[in-house]
Amino acid sequence: MAGVIRRLDETVVNRIAAGEVIQRPANAIKEMLENCLDAKSTNIQVTVKEGGLKLIQIQDNGTGIRKEDMEIVCERFTTSKLQTFEDLTAISTYGFRGEALASISHVAHVTITTKTADAKCAYRANYSDGKLKGPPKPCAGNQGTQILVEDLFYNVSTRRKALKSPGEEYSRIVEVVSRYAIHNSGKSLSVKKQGETVADVRSLPNASIVDNIRGVFGNAVSRELIEVGCEDLKLAYKLKGYISNANYSVKKCILILFINHRLVESSALKKAIETVYAAYLPKNTHPFLYLSLEIAPHNIDVNVHPTKHEVHFLHEDCIIESVQKHIESKLLGSNSSRTYFTQTLLPGLSVSAGSEVKPSSSSTAESSERVYAHQMVRTDCRAQKLDAFLQPREKPAPAPEPAGPSSEEAVTDPRPAAPSDADEMEDTEMLEALVEQEEGVPKDCDETSAGTPDLPRKRPRTGQEEAEGQEDLTAAATPRRRVIKLNSVKELRAEITENTHKGLQDMLQNHSFVGCVSPQWSLIQHHTKLYLLNTTKLSQELFYQILIYDFGNFGVLRLSTPAPLYDLAMLALDSEESGWTEEDGPKEGLAQYIVDFLKKKAEMLEDYFSTEIDQEGNLLGLPLLLDNYSPVMEGLPMFILRLATEVNWDNEKECFRDFGKECSHFYSIRKQYILEAEPGEEQKDGELNSWRWKVEHVIFKAFRSLFSPPKNFSEDGSVLQIANLPDLYKVFERC
Repeated sequence: MAGVIRRLDETVVNRIAAGEVIQRPANAIKEMLENCLDAKSTNIQVTVKEGGLKLIQIQDNGTGIRKEDMEIVCERFTTSKLQTFEDLTAISTYGFRGEALASISHVAHVTITTKTADAKCAYRANYSDGKLKGPPKPCAGNQGTQILVEDLFYNVSTRRKALKSPGEEYSRIVEVVSRYAIHNSGKSLSVKKQGETVADVRSLPNASIVDNIRGVFGNAVSRELIEVGCEDLKLAYKLKGYISNANYSVKKCILILFINHRLVESSALKKAIETVYAAYLPKNTHPFLYLSLEIAPHNIDVNVHPTKHEVHFLHEDCIIESVQKHIESKLLGSNSSRTYFTQTLLPGLSVSAGSEVKPSSSSTAESSERVYAHQMVRTDCRAQKLDAFLQPREKPAPAPEPAGPSSEEAVTDPRPAAPSDADEMEDTEMLEALVEQEEGVPKDCDETSAGTPDLPRKRPRTGQEEAEGQEDLTAAATPRRRVIKLNSVKELRAEITENTHKGLQDMLQNHSFVGCVSPQWSLIQHHTKLYLLNTTKLSQELFYQILIYDFGNFGVLRLSTPAPLYDLAMLALDSEESGWTEEDGPKEGLAQYIVDFLKKKAEMLEDYFSTEIDQEGNLLGLPLLLDNYSPVMEGLPMFILRLATEVNWDNEKECFRDFGKECSHFYSIRKQYILEAEPGEEQKDGELNSWRWKVEHVIFKAFRSLFSPPKNFSEDGSVLQIANLPDLYKVFERC
């Protein structure tokens, strides 16, 4: 028997239609968001409860709804954006069918509160199944519209049961709002759970697109973005947006695509773009893209899907190919360099208590445990260092140069200088010389001025240092003259000991020096890891610790010509670094004040820090902190200025700490005071290269025995792990 065809009840028809348009809470919010944007809103706030199933509230500051229109606002096919079918060919608004509010009202309880600019008050009305429940009631309210949707799908139990958990639905809502927030820069959009004070997504009205991307996806994406933009008059389209470069990748492709300001999806465009990125990104990783396509309205059909998340447009293949080529050209231009962001070293067990790795050179069979190739430590005293790959192999004969820095005030070491050709020695010869020195057999070197052989010394970090009559050497290998019993100095030493990072200390004591990248950065190897060290910060801390531990026992670096403090102060005040302004008074008066002030402190400075100043206001000597090391004299003027202005001379402990900080800053390896050769330029004398020798053979040698690295160095980027042999093996296995 044939079935009887009947006309469906209007309520059934409306609910079926509503189920097509409103598939989940996120669809309802998308439709209402678009209505808010069509109403020229600049501030849209979304509040959600239980993933949108219990409550959705969306409030804007747009044009509002007239009281006369409130009766039909929730009926199907009622709209202010369309009159004839031909208007679809030039539609520039989000909505056009008039189905959004109608569909929502058929599956939820809807309350609308609205006020137009010329209305004296706001009006509130309740809706059910597209019909007004009662006449609109006047109430207080701001300009714009507030829509309250309660108990979504209360009358469609199967749909409600089929939805995911409230948390899953809320994440979809956040995704929709965040995408519209990114696209609509200059407008404020926010979304939060009911009862929460902080929004999960919030865009500011003055934020740019990049700012909004940073707010939603984080700094990792925003700092790797490339701006794209092109226009094709023949195909009648315009593209703008931001794409991630080859330094950034994620496990799942993120494509935020707007066509004529409508959030849509395009699998064909997504596939074409991923094909381009496949040549740049590691396998199974994907890019981030935000693209906004503007296509001539008469070339696009927006009425192809109930939720409008798909559109069709003319010349689709040609436009996709054009976009693909443009993105490829942008990526090709950005591939000239790669940036690698590394995690700051957190040694802990990995460098202190971790499993010991046996060197590959070990031939003993004491342990039957097998050491695999990717676990072997590859170090050899005959191996070339980084310098061998950066400098010419043929080195010219060294010109005779006086010992000391290249400045007006030459410095004379009270001890005999190192051989003049030491800077030009090959690495192997230098290593042999160092080995002989450490074994107590000096090579081409006289005894020190005190008649003490240059023996290696490791400072014991214990309280025994202060013992009476202790025979010990300072960091500069000179005998200690006296034992310091000042409580302030003991407390400063205790602070250094308590703040020591044992893992970093072990690493520096047992490292292999690789080379200097620049005056600020150096490379070392420890076990199977390669580390990048901030030489400036580490050397500054080293000299500070030497100043505290060798307090009152320094040798003297005498200036060959006394340096007038007045001239040094004037040089410092003339530099921008001093921060001098006319409000501070005349420079001459300040310089004279500095001279008079330091002359008063001359006796203490000489006794405790071997800084010699005569009664005429001349600087005669500086402390000798490390053997074969003198500071760069270009930093001396600022050192003198800061001694008078930045040191707390009223408190003993603070005075010693501040002097140590300022003096260690002056003695440290600083990039701005070191002259580097241009790339490819041969270095014709040893002066340019002397800082490299000092870093490797003086500074890093001191790190092995004299340095207690503080804990904050493992977190502030001073020590970075940039390579790990086992991880490199994994990379090569994939190739």
